[in-house]
Amino acid sequence: MSKDFERTSFLFGANSVFIEELYQQYLNDPSSVDQSWVEFFSQQSDIASFKSTSKVIIKDLPKQETARADSKTLSEVENKLRAKFMITAYREHGHYLANLDPLGLEIKKTHAELKLNIEDFGFSENNLSQNVDVTNELSDIKNCSVAELKEILERTYSSNLAAEFSHVENSEERKWLYDQLERANTHRMFSADEKKKFLKDLVEVEGFEQYLHTKFPGAKRFSIEGGDASIVCLDTVIEESAISGAEEAVLGLAHRGRLSTLTKVMQKPYRAVLSEFSGSSAFPDDLDIAGDVKYHMGYSSDRVIKTGQTIHLSLTPNPSHLEAVNPVVAGKVRAKQDCKGRDRKKVVGILVHGDTAFCGQGVVAESLVMSGLKPYDVGGIFHLVINNQVGFTANAEDARPGRYCTEVAKMVGAPIIHVNGDDIESVVLATKIACNYRNKFSKDIVVDIVCYRKYGHNEGDEPMYTQAVMYNVIKNKKTPASLYADQLVIQSVIDTGYYQKLKQEFKEFLDEEFSQIKNYKPRAQWLEGKWTGFERNNKNSLITGVATLELKKLVKILCTTPKSFPINNKLEKLFASRLETVNNNQPIDWATAEQLAFATLLQKNIPIRITGQDAGRGTFSHRHSVLHSQVDKSIYEPLNNISKDQAFFEVADSNLSEYGVLGFEYGYSLVNPNHLVIWEAQFGDFCNGAQIMFDQFISSAETKWLRMSGLVCLLPNAMEGQGPEHSSARIERFLQLCAEDNMQIVYPTTPASIFHLLRRQVLRTFRKPLIVMSPKSLLRHKLAVSSLSELDANTSFVPVIDEIDTDVKASDVKKVIFCAGKVYYDLLEERREKKIKDIAIIRLEQLYPFEKDLVATIVSKYAKANSFVWCQEEPKNMGSWNFIRPHMDSVLHEAGIKKPIDFVGRPEAASPAVGYLYAHNKQQEILVNEALRINPL
Repeated sequence: MSKDFERTSFLFGANSVFIEELYQQYLNDPSSVDQSWVEFFSQQSDIASFKSTSKVIIKDLPKQETARADSKTLSEVENKLRAKFMITAYREHGHYLANLDPLGLEIKKTHAELKLNIEDFGFSENNLSQNVDVTNELSDIKNCSVAELKEILERTYSSNLAAEFSHVENSEERKWLYDQLERANTHRMFSADEKKKFLKDLVEVEGFEQYLHTKFPGAKRFSIEGGDASIVCLDTVIEESAISGAEEAVLGLAHRGRLSTLTKVMQKPYRAVLSEFSGSSAFPDDLDIAGDVKYHMGYSSDRVIKTGQTIHLSLTPNPSHLEAVNPVVAGKVRAKQDCKGRDRKKVVGILVHGDTAFCGQGVVAESLVMSGLKPYDVGGIFHLVINNQVGFTANAEDARPGRYCTEVAKMVGAPIIHVNGDDIESVVLATKIACNYRNKFSKDIVVDIVCYRKYGHNEGDEPMYTQAVMYNVIKNKKTPASLYADQLVIQSVIDTGYYQKLKQEFKEFLDEEFSQIKNYKPRAQWLEGKWTGFERNNKNSLITGVATLELKKLVKILCTTPKSFPINNKLEKLFASRLETVNNNQPIDWATAEQLAFATLLQKNIPIRITGQDAGRGTFSHRHSVLHSQVDKSIYEPLNNISKDQAFFEVADSNLSEYGVLGFEYGYSLVNPNHLVIWEAQFGDFCNGAQIMFDQFISSAETKWLRMSGLVCLLPNAMEGQGPEHSSARIERFLQLCAEDNMQIVYPTTPASIFHLLRRQVLRTFRKPLIVMSPKSLLRHKLAVSSLSELDANTSFVPVIDEIDTDVKASDVKKVIFCAGKVYYDLLEERREKKIKDIAIIRLEQLYPFEKDLVATIVSKYAKANSFVWCQEEPKNMGSWNFIRPHMDSVLHEAGIKKPIDFVGRPEAASPAVGYLYAHNKQQEILVNEALRINPL
């Protein structure tokens, strides 16, 4: 028997590692292993090294009268071992056998290829009726025949549902998942009423899509037909989440199925959607906004579930940039959770993906990685993949190298359940397991519904051009609702006329809704809840200063650390110097002003959140908002130790991501207008990697979707000889996006400016994104300082700063230089050194909205000047020139000055900056001299 045991293939290779580990566990503590293994190991006087032999070596049993009995015991143990390996193999590889494709076109692997035949585990046809002990191996089953075991494993892991759990690192989670799936498949039971509900849902989804298809032929709607089960899945997620205690759910979707989600799930009136298809706006006409296409729109509602609980639903609007909404949803979820005492259970995030986008868009990976990091943890997101098996015209094999589109989720250990979209009950089962997992372990999980799309990429597309084989199957295929109705008739749950009756009743309902579209008046869903009382805009200036005495008190608190906390020696000197500066009424630097802005807001109970790749310390070592112990890993945050009743200051170093992190912070900013939310780029140039967020959300969300944001983006910017990727935050791109008072673009040069800007951002009665070209060298520049009087009570942000040198008289000025940012100090120092007194230098601290009246007042002051210049560091085809030129020419023209404004700066270039310091310095010298009319050296 032992020789046969040695030769058994399933005990070779990797399986031997398992046995060796189990044997070591037995040697350390016999009670820690199953009794059957205790009996097995106790009979062995020696077990050789598995690593050297790659198989179990068992000495022959003693030849005595009890040998037959021992042989029988050993046979039972062998069979149990065979069964265990069989169960493990199906758990790991059974999904490859699953019937996932409702079109039946997929060529699957075979049992032989996967080594999942019973012979691969040492069984034979003769063993099929033989009983095996599977106690503690298979959920809720202790004994079964080999044939029954095979049938259970096939039904559980290789039917219409396929589980990928083996990559889940945590053994407790993995065991729980297998247990849930095995129990569900053993005891799968849905009541007749539940089944009728599923059928009704499918009928309504299909019915609405077909109604639109008939009433508005050819109109783009990105129909969900073929993937109808996804709507039932969403319905189930919301029900299960509410039952588990969730008070809100935030959803993010792609285009496909959005209209059915809006109506069936979000409960937007059908007449509203029908009205939009008829040509009406989704918003009241008096708002005068651009709007967006129907399948990009968001919606919110309160939904009462079957158990009587109410859950608030928020569908986030999204652009056509696939998956871009993912981090935005996560940010909204986090913000809502934080508003509820940071309870991660009370708000759930739900993301619906397309298969090709899920494996193709990098922001998916960014968002998944962020989900496991503390600053971005939302207690897990439910991911639903609507797997059409085609992306526009690209076949699945053109979009990914393997069978699944969900491989990217494995890098964070997210469990994945694949399910055939034609099997509605398996879809519901998978959904419930996923909801329970997220609720129990607070981690992401993926449900991949493998389905098809009935039409082309959109309803005006002809898929037969590129997917003829697939669409020849689809055009003759029964719909999911029809298939399920047939199944329920066979089960005697419904009679043969029930299905048609449901369809007719819903058609009559839609006819009634359609008859009401002429009288339908849309309502704007905005400035409600936490946004009540806010305005769309307000041109009034705002006092943002704080009494000097209060500022001094705060500096003392911020510069004092507990005596028991071992602070870095350099920081100790820095804080001592900062405190001395303030006590002696000396000008303060940028870092001090920023800290005071934060501290004064926290005292007003305004929470602050700031993240970025080096946000805690600051890329240029100026912020130091998180102090690190020099002897252990403890930290001290001065801004969270101002007073007992202050608001919370949250600062975090982000992962190395711009796109995902900026999207998260933007989403966070949408929830609570009384929360200062900041994203800081490591270098301003890195905003390139997040351009979609700026273009599609931050700059345009208000006019497209009526969504305001007060997000602050700090983008370190200035030409300092550090090369192309560490010089320009591409201010020209932001200015090009500006219109309709949609954003604020500022380039502050003084600590007072940043103090007032940060405070103004959350003290005004409206919210606009604030894009700050923040400093690098100016953080420590001897001239870039402000007196406390500039921050004192009754002071405010100054958008345009006039000439500051008293020896430059307006009547003597022959040339006026307008500029923004660091170049001001280069011009100022050179002018002072050369003792030039007939050139005035004016700073625009705010570029947009352009303060025309302030600029006009200054121009009139220097009306005798014969030259007006815009000076910038950037090349002529970049920077602010192309934006500022028409504005300045208009001001000059209205002032009676016929000559247009002149340009001084670097010549046009393909790269933002040169890569060599000597070349940079020469260019800078030339442009400064030209601006000041000094002959080049």
